[in-house]
Amino acid sequence: MTEFLPVSSSAHLRIVGPLLQSGGDPGAAFTAITQIGTEAAVLLYFRRDLVRILRAWWASLWSAGRTANSDSRIGWLIIVGTLPIAVLGLSFKDSIETSLRNLHITAAMLIVFALLLAAADRFGHRRLRLEQLSWRHGLLLGFAQALALIPGVSRSGGTITAGLLIGYTREAAARYSFLLAIPAVLASGFCQIYRSLEVGYPVAAGPTALATLVAFAVAYWVIVAFLRLVSTRGYMPFVLYRIALGALVLALLDFEVLSAT
Repeated sequence: MTEFLPVSSSAHLRIVGPLLQSGGDPGAAFTAITQIGTEAAVLLYFRRDLVRILRAWWASLWSAGRTANSDSRIGWLIIVGTLPIAVLGLSFKDSIETSLRNLHITAAMLIVFALLLAAADRFGHRRLRLEQLSWRHGLLLGFAQALALIPGVSRSGGTITAGLLIGYTREAAARYSFLLAIPAVLASGFCQIYRSLEVGYPVAAGPTALATLVAFAVAYWVIVAFLRLVSTRGYMPFVLYRIALGALVLALLDFEVLSAT
């Protein structure tokens, strides 16, 4: 449910996991694999947009740019924008799966990026449409997405915040955050499946498959509701929720209900 909301799904998995089981953090592998379900929902919801973008991108390969348009440019920018999270994810893989999952870091990121999202939603010009996405903006949004390697930042939250600060409309920033996530999340999920099979599957196959199916069903309806909400009411409800959640996590850590590691 939280995958496409700017509240950090990885933070919720990191927080709720220890409360539901004695084994603690369900782990980065479980997180990455279940996100395949949410991305399948994106593929279904945006299927017409994706087919149009893929056709335009493919045509641009064979026309030396003569048929370049906004769709082909978005296709290229999704590829370019995926590079930062791919490079940084591989470079800091060990830290991402261990030290960066510390709940003190997660709580801090929830609160800090809530304030950044509030500022972006309040002061962003909100004039640019997705069709106006430039190469420079596409790369900046790619680096913003890469910040989500730290639980608590939020992949959609980082991308949306950067998009609003640059000047894109609320809906344009949200839609691009969905499209930009597809290659990175699917690659991460399938990579984790391969690694899990190779080392003997560190997470239970049955529960993980069930979680992935549930994630697909819930995520589809969240996309529909989220796009309607942000086009009319903005992001302030998510800002308040992030601050409250971050404060709650800090309190639970202080009372030793949760362990930071």
